[in-house]
Amino acid sequence: MGQQLTMTPQLQQAIKLLQLSTLDLQQEIQNALDSNIMLEVDEEVSKPNSDPSNETKAETEEINSAGSQTEIPTELPIDSSWEDVYEGSLNYTQALHKTEFPDFESQHSKIVSLKDYLLNQLKLSLLSERDQAIAITIIDSLNEDGYLSTSLEDVYTALLDDMEDLEFDEVQAVLHSIQNFDPIGIAALDLADCLSLQLKALPTSNNTDIALTLIKKYLDLLATQQQSKLMQKLGVSEIKLEQVISLIRSLDPKPGQKLQQLKTEYVVPDVFVTKKNDIWQVNLNADIAPKLRINPFYSSFIKRADNSQDNLSMKTHLQEAKWFIKSLYGRNETLLRVAKSIIAKQVNFLQYGDVAMKPMVLRDIAEELELHESTISRVTTKKYMHTPNGIFEFKYFFSSHVSTTEGGDCSAIAIRAFIKELIANELPNKPLSDDKISKLLQEKGINIARRTIAKYRETMSIASSRQRKRLL
Repeated sequence: MGQQLTMTPQLQQAIKLLQLSTLDLQQEIQNALDSNIMLEVDEEVSKPNSDPSNETKAETEEINSAGSQTEIPTELPIDSSWEDVYEGSLNYTQALHKTEFPDFESQHSKIVSLKDYLLNQLKLSLLSERDQAIAITIIDSLNEDGYLSTSLEDVYTALLDDMEDLEFDEVQAVLHSIQNFDPIGIAALDLADCLSLQLKALPTSNNTDIALTLIKKYLDLLATQQQSKLMQKLGVSEIKLEQVISLIRSLDPKPGQKLQQLKTEYVVPDVFVTKKNDIWQVNLNADIAPKLRINPFYSSFIKRADNSQDNLSMKTHLQEAKWFIKSLYGRNETLLRVAKSIIAKQVNFLQYGDVAMKPMVLRDIAEELELHESTISRVTTKKYMHTPNGIFEFKYFFSSHVSTTEGGDCSAIAIRAFIKELIANELPNKPLSDDKISKLLQEKGINIARRTIAKYRETMSIASSRQRKRLL
């Protein structure tokens, strides 16, 4: 004898639906509709606003009135044309030309990849068949940014299997031909080579010459923003160096990305947050989960005392349909309860943005709703909320906290917002260091160490103060 916890099929199904995202839920609902004859979508039939018979009469009268004006005679006069008698033909022809049809070619056009784009240019080039074979191997070795993903020596070694008399100079010559293809800077060996190719394509000037020297010899100094050393190495003034750096920044470091047309994936919100009469309201998105019901036609065939195989099968389908509808209802109810609890705690975020985000953990919501933390974790994963400030995942509202001098707490999201605001308003030639940002936040009552500032700054992909320094 012993005791153990067993999860019923109903509970397993409820947990499964609870953790599904919007797209996965729609697929699960469709699978249930396809496999269960007792389930159907509850489609609301809209009632007509007017009597159909009246609309039919109106249409008939309109047709009769039009026919009296455009009635076609049995014979036309010899000196008359068709348009003189039947005006509808001319009007229809003019309307046909004025109608703006959708551009089906642009809607269904094939996405051209970087490889296809370069191969099309290769077909129009004057290269021999031997050089085209080398060019195809080089194009196949390019990555998404347009750089040669392997060394030119490796390309040469790979081609030796098919071309025993191949020389390395031939591969270099073909590479230079491909580098003249569009976009400029393609098939570069590294960043310096890519920027140099683009500079050489520009009209020759003093700035381009200096920029070429800077890229070939002192690109590392430019990356670390060491302007004083650059002025000394290049022998230019501060104004001249600013012009050269501005020219380099106008170049494209990833020319291959121009042709990378990625498929857009849209986020469908699960709930909508709106403000009505100074009260924040949370509503479920009715479009993501259709209303389901039991099919009355098939359920009427079930007989209580019948134990046939068909009757037992229909009873099973009916019970499963009831469980599925109940689980779906429970999911939506739990989702709405969690969303309302989050909004009640984060009203200041809706009013003032990230800087007003309060620290909150899963336990806070779980204790308020009397649910387990694992349930709250399932509800807040891959669920999205549409707010006036944008669309956010439920998980976004949960963050750690930092103590303040007044004895309160400040969320990590608010601290990141403060850091971003301070860096956005700093002087370009005197950027704020992590230590300075830490002191400024301490003046606001937020106790945070310099190392924590550096960690938050790196999570937001913000460079260090040395790399952010710019010339005025």
